Amino acid sequence: MRYVGIQTQIQRNNFYTLLLLLLFPAILLGMVWIFLALVSYFGTYYYDEYGNMVNVFDAAVVNDYFLQTIPWVIGGVAVWFLIAYCFNSSMVRQATGARPLERRENPRVYNIVENLCIAGGMDMPKVCVVDDPQLNAFASGIDRKSYMVTVTTGLLKVLNDEELAGVIGHELTHIRNHDTRLLITSIIFVGIVSAVMSMVMHVIQNIFWFGGGNRHVSSDDDNKNSGLSVIIVLLIGLLCSAIAYVFVLLTRFAISRKREFMADAGGAELCQNPLALASALRKISNNPGLGRVEREDVAQLFIIHPRRHAQSVMSMINGLFATHPSTEERIRLLEQF
Repeated sequence: MRYVGIQTQIQRNNFYTLLLLLLFPAILLGMVWIFLALVSYFGTYYYDEYGNMVNVFDAAVVNDYFLQTIPWVIGGVAVWFLIAYCFNSSMVRQATGARPLERRENPRVYNIVENLCIAGGMDMPKVCVVDDPQLNAFASGIDRKSYMVTVTTGLLKVLNDEELAGVIGHELTHIRNHDTRLLITSIIFVGIVSAVMSMVMHVIQNIFWFGGGNRHVSSDDDNKNSGLSVIIVLLIGLLCSAIAYVFVLLTRFAISRKREFMADAGGAELCQNPLALASALRKISNNPGLGRVEREDVAQLFIIHPRRHAQSVMSMINGLFATHPSTEERIRLLEQF
């Protein structure tokens, strides 16, 4: 079998990732079209000579509404992206409780980061720390001004210098390969679909909650039909957003999973000690996580995903489409490096 080098694999990953990222807007627009088509089908009908209701699908009407909707969808996504672009670093820091780490506070970490950046020909990113006894690290940011490497205080206490260099090298490789930019993009799209689905579910719950207490019998059939139509439209919206959510999770899974292997290889190359990174991963796997972080989209940035017991349908779905390969497999490959 022909050998494929790291740089070649990185180029292939970037090419395939570009194709996958194009799927995000395609999924959103596709679900909008399906939503309009289903609403049109269930909302347009006539009665035949036997009194049976027959639904009608008019593709021309659906396409016309779809073309009118496209600017609103693109505009909404653009605004969401603009907000995320400007405030992604502060959002990540707020979600994780990270704070800037001063050189005088921990020169050990700064020396390791600087040496690895020099070895990799990279600009020095910001260095942050999370006051947490659990072990983890992550990289974030979408440009030179926002690139950031974050470690926990627990990680600094448990790992020796060689192991810490391996972990930081892993995170610097994510930055060098533009993985953080891609992950932030995938987080944005997942967040869009998740927000729409949550909003629809909230509206449906409110309708049934407040509507369930209204026991009076209305003599107005039009009002009954109107209320039923609203519920049908919301259920269709919930179905479409749920399907879109599964698809964007699959896309996110395809984007980030292989990149963990590439970051491990790059980290081992930077620190010149793959066994040290393997040892660090083994230690981190005994106590991974960040106590304050409850958001799945932020957790995918961590060097080891803090897998929790499934407590909801959403967390079960996230578990099926995990963004990280197994730690055992990563360690095995590093020990063969």
